[in-house]
Amino acid sequence: MLREAYSGQVLPPLRDWLEPTDAAGAYAVQAINTRYWQAQGRRIVGRKAGLTAEAVQKQLGVDQPDFGVLFDDMRIADGGNLDPARCIQAKAEAEIAFVLGADLPATDTTAEQVAAAVASVHAAIEIVDSRIADWKITFADTVADNGSSAFFVLSDQGLPLAGLDLEGAAMTMTVNGNVASTGIGSAALGNPLNAAAWLARTLAAGGDPLKAGDILLAGALGPMVVLTAGDEVRADVAGIGTCSFSFKGA
Repeated sequence: MLREAYSGQVLPPLRDWLEPTDAAGAYAVQAINTRYWQAQGRRIVGRKAGLTAEAVQKQLGVDQPDFGVLFDDMRIADGGNLDPARCIQAKAEAEIAFVLGADLPATDTTAEQVAAAVASVHAAIEIVDSRIADWKITFADTVADNGSSAFFVLSDQGLPLAGLDLEGAAMTMTVNGNVASTGIGSAALGNPLNAAAWLARTLAAGGDPLKAGDILLAGALGPMVVLTAGDEVRADVAGIGTCSFSFKGA
């Protein structure tokens, strides 16, 4: 059903099939759909961490982040265009992203080990979307729905990690030139490297570890913003960079 919803028809919450906190069942659904999309020719280029803010975890009654898969066709060029017709009920959130220069195979990966493996750090925007009607999601809904992921933008210019203040990096996201969301790097589990380490440990434990070249979205730094056709969206992460996209028809 979730795959069919990609055509634009939303679904009711999945609670008739999945208990709201059934992580194992939800990740099993995600994995089935991931294998399906791979068989259709989509290529995995990384992962996204979600629910990295404590307030959001409390809202959904969970005590852990979640993750989803990033496919190659989800990437929107920095300064590029995303046709609203490709979305259902899209929202944008600004993040810090990493591109790995080394594998992270250990099930006890630390933030320090992630830092040593990072090739570049980028400002990012994740465009989240939900196949669940009106975003009435539970933890199981969003996990099964690939972390409510849709598209993402990375700043063209990445920076080496050394010397960057990830925790204290102030984020401002504007829509049509107006401030729509603000936040700070520490919103992502205290430090985006902590979110990336959690992701590395979790994926390694599942037998699918992160690898050199993977893109990691480390979680929202501030509130999500509902998108409307015609919007111009820009994220500025102090000391790290900026990125942008247009939410317009082709």
